[in-house]
Amino acid sequence: MDPSLASVGWPVVDRVFGFSPHGVFIAIGFAIGAWLFGRLAPRRGISLDAVNSIVFWSLIGAIVGARVAYVIAHASDFASPLEWLYVWKGGISLLGGIAGATIANAVNIRRFGLRFFQVADALTAPLALGIAIGRIGDLIIGDHLGKPTSWILAWTYHGGRLAPPFICNGTSCQAQLQGNQIEIIKRGSAELHSGLETIATGVGVHQTAMYDMLIAWALFAFLWWFIRDPRREGTATLAFAIWYGCARLLEDFLRIDKRFGPLTGSQWTALTVVVVSIALLIVRAVTKGPGPTTPGRVRTRDDPTGAAQPSPTEAA
Repeated sequence: MDPSLASVGWPVVDRVFGFSPHGVFIAIGFAIGAWLFGRLAPRRGISLDAVNSIVFWSLIGAIVGARVAYVIAHASDFASPLEWLYVWKGGISLLGGIAGATIANAVNIRRFGLRFFQVADALTAPLALGIAIGRIGDLIIGDHLGKPTSWILAWTYHGGRLAPPFICNGTSCQAQLQGNQIEIIKRGSAELHSGLETIATGVGVHQTAMYDMLIAWALFAFLWWFIRDPRREGTATLAFAIWYGCARLLEDFLRIDKRFGPLTGSQWTALTVVVVSIALLIVRAVTKGPGPTTPGRVRTRDDPTGAAQPSPTEAA
């Protein structure tokens, strides 16, 4: 393909006023997601005190879980256990963060007399929105770059210092990746080498963070539409798990990451979540047992989003 047809590319920026855009946009995504959760939660019988507690423990759990999951999957990459704490050198797992937040709140929500799916259903759309916003930081710093490609969305290097493990010299960047593979990214070209053999070339690389961002925006749009109407409790959560789990399962085939057998750690996690979620949906469809139903969003003139207003039956 003609390099000019690869229309995606920009200079990367690793610092803005001393701050990493990666961390800044994760924080913005979390804050906006927490705000939206606070708007949706009252319609599901979740008090303000419970919202504040859930957001707090989600933050703690996400930070710890994101790092722990990465360390477990890449334990052999660290020279000593002390390096497990070097978060500023990079290395976090989004799926680990979601798992950590879930575990941190498993006991916490019981204190407020809340059910798991009651809370999770209110968190699905905010979580998708938070992921979509957070991924913007990955794009700014040039993180999560995948294999060389020449398709229309190939990401081309336009200068700047790429995120680790890449080392840049101004005109090109190089990284030693899993399996002793070396990826070299230049302006208008990308190569992947294994020893003396060139195993892949392209005008650019797969920018998996960009794919993930687009998928997350689409997932948010779907969930925002999906929760307009009353749904059986848990359905929105399982829909999120299947959609995003399948996305991560496919995305990681485009990455060069440590594998356990045919899949990465994130893919094994995603596959487990998808299988369990589909099984739960099937069981629920077959049994059709009684259970709580989440209310839909009701738009009013004062609240056009329908995020926080009670439905007519609840108001009565």
